[in-house]
Amino acid sequence: MTDKVCLVTGVGPGTGRAIVARFAENHRVAMLARDEKRLAEISNEHANAESYPCDVTDFAHLRDVIAQVEAELGVPDVVVHNAVGGAFGDFMSIEPEVLQQNFQVNTMALLHLGQAVAPAMIERGTGAVICTGNTSAYRGLAKFAGFAPTKAAQRILAESMARFLGPQGIHVAYVAIDAVIDLAWTRKRFADKPDDFFCKPMDIAGEVWRLSQQPKSAWSFESVIRPFGEKW
Repeated sequence: MTDKVCLVTGVGPGTGRAIVARFAENHRVAMLARDEKRLAEISNEHANAESYPCDVTDFAHLRDVIAQVEAELGVPDVVVHNAVGGAFGDFMSIEPEVLQQNFQVNTMALLHLGQAVAPAMIERGTGAVICTGNTSAYRGLAKFAGFAPTKAAQRILAESMARFLGPQGIHVAYVAIDAVIDLAWTRKRFADKPDDFFCKPMDIAGEVWRLSQQPKSAWSFESVIRPFGEKW
């Protein structure tokens, strides 16, 4: 049994599941998500993956779960914040509460997560915190008013964390996924698109893994990935 530990939030059917599968090859993985049934299914697929049902916007419970992970599996070597809150709509039509909720998932949960795991990482002088995002972190498209501001704040918070934690040996990185991710519902919505239009979850997981393994002499903060045919 490996003694390396990876904690992943937002373990859903696509990117989160793929990240768990990749890290479970070399780590004990703590999976955080609201869907207990899905977590149980994924745990049955990977001997090294353990379920921790959790709503990341319940910050007191989130911190309790992290303490539980540390007690049962060990201090995380890698933390991946993959939980995401999203919504479509222009600024005139969105409900303010939607923007606030997405801010809680995308930005505030990252803050609480970082504050909870950083002390042990600092004490050891090593660790990685990786956040998955998208290009809404860089631009405010008209129909993304309920989502993009929170991803921009998330990226800036991650950068601030990187500047603080980097000199103490902890790598913080932000992966922006400029793509339609290959999921059942996206396949249905974009049924006329070819296979290589979609970004594969396992390829995203591979990039998260690569960043987590970078040597200290050549760290990346930002990584923007997209399918070869994506316009940008």
